[in-house]
Amino acid sequence: MRWLILAFAAIPVMAIWATVVFVGTAGGWWRSALADDDDSEGFAAAVVDRLERDQPGDAAFRLLADGEVVAEHYVSRSGSVTADTRFQVASVSKWLTAWGVMTLVESGSVDLDAPVTGYLRRWQLPPSEFDDAVSGNDAVSGIDAVTVRRLLSHTAGLTDGLGYQGFAPGTPVQSLVGSLTRAADAMPGADGRARVGLEPGGQWLYSGASYALLQLLIEDVTGSDFADYLQRAVLTPLGMDRSTFLQQPSALTDLATAYDTDASPAPYQRFAAPAAAGLYTSAADLTRFLQAQRAGPQSEPAGRGVLRPDTLARMREPQATLMGTDLWGLGHMLYADNGSGGHIIGHDGGNRPAINTTVRVDPDSGDAIIVLVTGNPDLASELGGEWVFWRTGRLDVGSYSSAVGNVVVLIGVGWIVIACAFFIIGWRVTRPHPEE
Repeated sequence: MRWLILAFAAIPVMAIWATVVFVGTAGGWWRSALADDDDSEGFAAAVVDRLERDQPGDAAFRLLADGEVVAEHYVSRSGSVTADTRFQVASVSKWLTAWGVMTLVESGSVDLDAPVTGYLRRWQLPPSEFDDAVSGNDAVSGIDAVTVRRLLSHTAGLTDGLGYQGFAPGTPVQSLVGSLTRAADAMPGADGRARVGLEPGGQWLYSGASYALLQLLIEDVTGSDFADYLQRAVLTPLGMDRSTFLQQPSALTDLATAYDTDASPAPYQRFAAPAAAGLYTSAADLTRFLQAQRAGPQSEPAGRGVLRPDTLARMREPQATLMGTDLWGLGHMLYADNGSGGHIIGHDGGNRPAINTTVRVDPDSGDAIIVLVTGNPDLASELGGEWVFWRTGRLDVGSYSSAVGNVVVLIGVGWIVIACAFFIIGWRVTRPHPEE
């Protein structure tokens, strides 16, 4: 009986330990920031040290405070990298694509909550097991529940698992429609098909095919090539004149050299769905994009006339959660609470063989970071996470997800220690005592 009582007593202690580990990890209790609060110079110096030490290729870094550049640094192995040097920014492309979609929402050409099937002309989602699972008079499910909003927020139930690897120079680029049917450049382990495998509107699941579908939507609704429409509707009006979705890297001037992790030059990949991974842009252009997230110093409106301020606010509303934490808006990640009722927002990206990018901003303060790297597949995201921790004192969602393995180990070790402690207590309580 005493052993049973001790076992039940150990359970709440174990639960308390697990809670402490989860809360402590999220709160950064055992992590140090790269610099003291408000020490922009110290933070920038720490980033520069990492860039010079840990990346074997080209890199661009900018730090913004109140919307203005307060620090910047550029690294190159073989030439000159400046604020105007173009980098392929991988999945950061999705954020700009989302702006393109929202221009159509503002014009009334697209309804966020309408089935995407109504806008597509050249290709349709295949039937799914959820198509007949209608409950209630007004409920919809299956492919009819795949809305534009859910595609933007990765909650449409698509189970493609993409990640696109891209197509090397000299290799024909698959058509967009062919890629939606089955991507020839799917990453290992990905299903590669744009199809509904989960109930739409349920769990969040990252989907490259969602943005391939949004590219198709833009083309079918506007009658224009995707790259052309984004150029005239978003990039040029924002002053992003060194940015393009065209998949012709050999024709671009001032292009950063892509490197592999061993410091050997590598070709840029081309994409059937540049909306998901194929934007070329510069640190200077991305600065303009981040500045457009809020009103400008000369009373320029947030959105700079491309999108209305209320549309930007709508895009920042949480659309998906993970473990009870706000995770995704419309087109971008919600990295962490910014302390003033909103979120730090942005996007990371990674393309083959070792391209890594991060663009993050607090729209309320105008503080932001841009890191564009070739030659290291993780460094930009790591530095973005360091910036969020420095700004908020909390791990961002991506950093916390990376720390889950350590959290599990720490909880497990703690449970073993607790179990051993209660065993020792039980043994001492229950062992026979010699008569005195």
